[in-house]
Amino acid sequence: MTTHSCLIVEDSPVMRQQLVFVLARVGGVEVSEVDDGVHALRALAARRFDLVITDINMPIMDGLKLVRRMRADPMHRDVPVIVVTTEGANEDRQRALSLGANAYLVKPVQAAEVVTLVRELLPAR
Repeated sequence: MTTHSCLIVEDSPVMRQQLVFVLARVGGVEVSEVDDGVHALRALAARRFDLVITDINMPIMDGLKLVRRMRADPMHRDVPVIVVTTEGANEDRQRALSLGANAYLVKPVQAAEVVTLVRELLPAR
């Protein structure tokens, strides 16, 4: 089975744990976890990921700034990004998508929805 790499960027340990559990259902996904956008940039500087799942509201650097920085970096420009957030307003969704996020999910997320989206976005190998 091919292994894909996913970076989860989420300041809530409980939410990170839920996402790790959901990704285990996808199968063949190696997960790394960080708790804010600055740590995410460090992780991205160290290696390439096949997928990034990020929250918006985090200390130090939020998820929207992270998406903007990723899209400005040729190495990570094409990495799929799923935003998972409590921000349900349409303006927030449009802003995230316009910055380059591939998908936008509002918490609480449904496991089946995350699994389907991850399978759609992970590159075929």
